[in-house]
Amino acid sequence: MINCRWPTLAALTHATSLASAAPIAFDFKDPKGVNNAVFKLDAPLESINGTANGVSGTINFDPTHPGALTGKIIIDAATLHVPNPMMKEHLHSAQWVDSKTHPEISFEAVKLANLKTEGDQTTADITGKFTLKGVTKEITIPVRLNYLKDKLAARTNGQQKGGLLVVRSHFTIKRADFNLNPQAPSDKVADEIELTLSLAGAAPRP
Repeated sequence: MINCRWPTLAALTHATSLASAAPIAFDFKDPKGVNNAVFKLDAPLESINGTANGVSGTINFDPTHPGALTGKIIIDAATLHVPNPMMKEHLHSAQWVDSKTHPEISFEAVKLANLKTEGDQTTADITGKFTLKGVTKEITIPVRLNYLKDKLAARTNGQQKGGLLVVRSHFTIKRADFNLNPQAPSDKVADEIELTLSLAGAAPRP
């Protein structure tokens, strides 16, 4: 009788520990400055390409329950960059991003759908609140999440222990939806803005 009970009790204990596992908080403020967002406006006459590396925010992620993900990613609008100096000045002006008045671009997760997990990788569609130039729209974007347990040391040359959450996403938004110079000619400035996020968040531990 005792031998029959122990496996059952062990299984219940294991199931309870999984159910009560706390989400891990991953910090996306990257001291290396590697985290970045890439944007592209590909119009018939001109293609505008740029980057932003002022990334911060926190994502709470439970590897045993990835669908419960919460959190917010923030981009410092002042770090938006294009190679042409005059174009960069226009980009930060009130007509475009207006980075002085609206210093943050953000995406806050609301819910996940279509989750698929294989090993340490989860793909999903995340619906969230995207805010740009003071305008907030609910959008749904595809995302790929890689939970890399105990890999923070490899990224920090052994200076920190802990895990990493790598986030990849590629999606589009409409320039007119966020009042980004909506009067600009569409043959020179595309209405669709392609965004690519390549981010890694850290969860240090002692």
